[in-house]
Amino acid sequence: MQEQLDFLAIGDIVTEPFIRLKDAHVTCRIDHEECEICMRWGDKIPYDFAVLMPAVGNAANAAVSAARLGLKTALRAYVGDDVYGPECLEVLKKEGIDTSLMVTEAGKKTNYHYVLWYQDQRTILVKHEDFTYTVPDVSEAPKWVYLSSLAANSEPYHHALIEWLKKFPTTKLAFQPGTFQMKLGKDVLKDVYARTDIFFCNKEEAERILELPVGTDYKVLLQGIKALGPKIVVITDDARGGFALDENGAVLHTPRYPDTRPAYEITGAGDAFASSTTVALSLGKSLGEALQWGAVNASSVLQKVGAQGGLLSRAELEQNLANPPGPFALETL
Repeated sequence: MQEQLDFLAIGDIVTEPFIRLKDAHVTCRIDHEECEICMRWGDKIPYDFAVLMPAVGNAANAAVSAARLGLKTALRAYVGDDVYGPECLEVLKKEGIDTSLMVTEAGKKTNYHYVLWYQDQRTILVKHEDFTYTVPDVSEAPKWVYLSSLAANSEPYHHALIEWLKKFPTTKLAFQPGTFQMKLGKDVLKDVYARTDIFFCNKEEAERILELPVGTDYKVLLQGIKALGPKIVVITDDARGGFALDENGAVLHTPRYPDTRPAYEITGAGDAFASSTTVALSLGKSLGEALQWGAVNASSVLQKVGAQGGLLSRAELEQNLANPPGPFALETL
């Protein structure tokens, strides 16, 4: 019989080559808004280097984060019977993640994305395989389920997961929607929002989910998402840090961790923030403390290529938290 899991991440797993571009430029219709990356049409474009990153994606990144922070962690995701599937499983095992709930589906390809990395930003070309999603078979209620990015064919899977969670009323649900989950819409996934204990997205994603204009005040966004059902809502806003609306209606703000180094590569910072906040809550930390755990780990991820290289151990995170290089005070707004 499987031991009780502290943290069960559910979502797609991906292999991603990061391609560092050097011959490109960015144009924006508005200052730092509606920007496009541009390269010469029909030409051979030189690049600096490429790095292959197996076993990534929102849920896999969250699982690695939780495992490094000391939780008994498993991932439910699907790989194909190609060369990339076993490679993803091996990475997870090396991180101490329980892979017994992983599925290798015959005749399918493992998800493979391309990351175009220019300066400190990235544009990701995504393609999710249509896997035959089924709920995981666990004998004990996981303490936390962390649900994130899934493919466009996953609507029935979401509803099946919510039915499955009815067997485990004590299990808490963290929801960090990915691209296709946001495209499905808040009405289609209303049962997911209603079951969610803590919800994570960034400001632009909140505007998209709520169909509100760019520049909407963060308090309006927090209240709008909370009205969909989550008990706690967390919205990150790049350099402004993270804002949370708690169960009692209080708004908390953590600034970005004051690392004086510029960001090297930003992929996975949001995953690190959300997963580390969830881990801290699972360990009995207050919401305010948990948000600061998230900010510390997100800052570390910004200094490495990819979403997992900068993820910290618990000792490293607590060391950074205790010794910030500048002001790092939690606020109640």
